[in-house]
Amino acid sequence: MRIDRLAAAALAVTVAALIGGAHRAEAHGSPTTPISRTAACADGGEDTGTAACKAARKANGGGFGKFDNLRIAGVNGKDRQVVPDGKLCSGGLDAFQGLDLPRDDFPATKVTPGKTLTIRYRATIPHAGEFRVFLTGSSYDPSQRLTWDDLGSKPIAAVTDPDLNDGAYLMKAKLPERTGRQILYIVWETSSTPDTYYSCSDLVFPAAAPAQPAPTTPATTRPAATKATKSPTKAPAVTATSAAPAAPALDPVSAEKAAAKPADTSRVTLGHWIVAGALLLGFGAIAWAGAGTFLRRRRENR
Repeated sequence: MRIDRLAAAALAVTVAALIGGAHRAEAHGSPTTPISRTAACADGGEDTGTAACKAARKANGGGFGKFDNLRIAGVNGKDRQVVPDGKLCSGGLDAFQGLDLPRDDFPATKVTPGKTLTIRYRATIPHAGEFRVFLTGSSYDPSQRLTWDDLGSKPIAAVTDPDLNDGAYLMKAKLPERTGRQILYIVWETSSTPDTYYSCSDLVFPAAAPAQPAPTTPATTRPAATKATKSPTKAPAVTATSAAPAAPALDPVSAEKAAAKPADTSRVTLGHWIVAGALLLGFGAIAWAGAGTFLRRRRENR
C-alpha cells in the first residue's frame, strides 16, 4: 500500500514536470498593433487574402507556420549572428520565408512622426522577457530585403516584463522623424524559455513634402535697391549735369525747311533795295534828260 502511494506521488511529480516543461516550450506571441506580417499572413492571421499575403504563401510553397510561432531557440541575444540579412522577417525559418519578400503592399499601419506609438503584442501563452523595438532608418528602401544595417545599432525602445492586459503585452515607443514606408522590427527574448521571437510590422509615415522652388528675387535685393535710390550721395552721379549735354534730336521736316530758307535774309533784302534804287535813279535821269530836251525845243520853236 505504501509502495502504491509512493508510485502515485512519483507519477504526479513526473506529470507535473512534463506539463510545466510543455507550457514553457509553448510561449507564443505576435504583434497585432501595429499589425505584423505574421499576424496578417501566417496561418490564423487576419489578412491572409491580401495580394502580399498570397504572394508570401506562394513563396513558401503553399504552406505557412502559425502566426504566433515564429521563434528560434538558443539565440541568447546573438540575433545578428543567428538571423541572416535579408531574412529578418522570417527569422530564417523556411515556414515563414515568404514574409521576407520586398513588397510595399503588406498590410500596414499609418503613423505620425514624433507621436508615441502604442504596441499591442498578443501573447497566446504569456511569459516573462525583454522586448527590443527597432525602426528602419530614413534611407530604408522597401524594394530591398530588410537587413540589420537598416535597423541601426540601437532600438527605439526596450521594455522588460511589460504589463499583460486582455491577453496582450502593452508597450509604448516614440516614433522619430521618418517618411514613407518603414518597418518596425520587434525582438522578444523570453527569460523563462530558450526562445526568441521576431516580427516585422509595416508602417506608413506621411510622404515627404515637395521641395519648394527657390525665390527668383533674393530677399536682400529690394531693400538694397531702395537704399541706393534714396541715398543723397549717389544721386549726383547719375544727373545730366555731370555728363556732356546730349545732342538735340533732329526733326527731318524742320531740317528741310531750314535748308530751303535763305542763308541771310537781311543781306538779300538790302540787295533788293540797292537794285531798286539804281533803277529809280536811272529812270529819273532819263526822265530829267527828256524833260530838258522837250523844254529846249519848245523855246526854239517860239
